[in-house]
Amino acid sequence: MTDADKTIEIEVLRYRPEQDEEPVWQSYDVPFSDDMSVLQGLQYIKDHIDGTVSFRWSCRMAICGSCGMMINHEPKLSCKTFLREYYPGKCRIEALTHFPIERDLIVDLNDFVSKLEGIKPYIVPKEPRTLEQGEYLQTPVQRERYEQFSSCINCVLCYAACPQYGLNPEFTGPGILALLHRYNADTRDGATEDRMQIVNAEEGVWGCTLVGYCSEVCPKQVDPAAAVNQNKVNSTRDYFLRFLFPKGGAG
Repeated sequence: MTDADKTIEIEVLRYRPEQDEEPVWQSYDVPFSDDMSVLQGLQYIKDHIDGTVSFRWSCRMAICGSCGMMINHEPKLSCKTFLREYYPGKCRIEALTHFPIERDLIVDLNDFVSKLEGIKPYIVPKEPRTLEQGEYLQTPVQRERYEQFSSCINCVLCYAACPQYGLNPEFTGPGILALLHRYNADTRDGATEDRMQIVNAEEGVWGCTLVGYCSEVCPKQVDPAAAVNQNKVNSTRDYFLRFLFPKGGAG
């Protein structure tokens, strides 16, 4: 069979709040070639079959993180996942789990964004520095301590994979804890004490049950589970230092 003859069934979980009381499945037959992504399949549906299907996308290069979906029950970037992987079976697409559905494959990310803002996801300099003093320097070894955690693209696939976040939405969650660790491990940053309040809180790292699926689904090979485990050590250290030296804290 040539590429021109191949057709795959794509089932999309639809939710249109103005007419649907709950999500319903809708099926489409889509012609495809081996180099066609799931995102391109959805775009074909929207352009040629049903213009009402709603989903998010932007870069199509696995960088923006906006096209995350549940594809055959696994959280994936649809631009990085190919229809050939599911042929001759069907490809089933749903909105990411653990988030409220706004419409079809679009979810409400307000909770994630609010938590992301709360960790100060940027470098807070330890001390003011003038232009004349030059840039903040790091050694390669210092950079290696946090480099992999800086690759997060905020796609929230790890949240869809996290059973604890599904059970307890107050849990800070794997992706944000990984980014928090990225800045705390940066020698140029001076906001560790503020972020440790989030780490130490009940909904911080101690809310993690060590399933590890978050690290498996990450499209950028970030290891949120490792960041959480490292911060459990940091949290324990922080607690005992504050207990032994209540006035001086962990510094």
